[in-house]
Amino acid sequence: MVPTVKAKGEAVAEAADEYDEATPATPSGQHEYLSLLGLRSFDTASLLKRLEEGLSYAAFERLKNRLDVTSRELADAALIPPRTLARRRKAGRMQPDESDRLVRVSRVFARAIELYGGDVEAARSWLMHPVLGLGNAVPLEMLKSEVGAREVEKIIHQIEHGVVI
Repeated sequence: MVPTVKAKGEAVAEAADEYDEATPATPSGQHEYLSLLGLRSFDTASLLKRLEEGLSYAAFERLKNRLDVTSRELADAALIPPRTLARRRKAGRMQPDESDRLVRVSRVFARAIELYGGDVEAARSWLMHPVLGLGNAVPLEMLKSEVGAREVEKIIHQIEHGVVI
């Protein structure tokens, strides 16, 4: 299947709207992927402030639901140990470093949604299965580090430009 092309951010906004009609995603900046976390501000200054404060635990839940993964799977991708996640759930807030890693996961998920022309299911499936161009690694598992995330984004870019992998 050849992905259809949509305006940058349009597919991600639609994916976010699909899951949360009460929090419309109206991307207005370069960080549209934040809508997958339920955030409404997309500019860099707002993002940095939110990361410094730490995202709410609800942002973790929103991303988990949009990815259709378990709490454990998302926590693993964001390098959050189970006991730490339980404490964050109780406190209602993530720490800055954990928030940064959740933003990384949402950024790559948004790129996969764009790759598949807004087809969230296809993007999820791609993230959960081994990819030959990544040495048969599972993209979601590679998101544990920025280096791994960049490799996943590089493969997405290559697929968008017709590079055979």
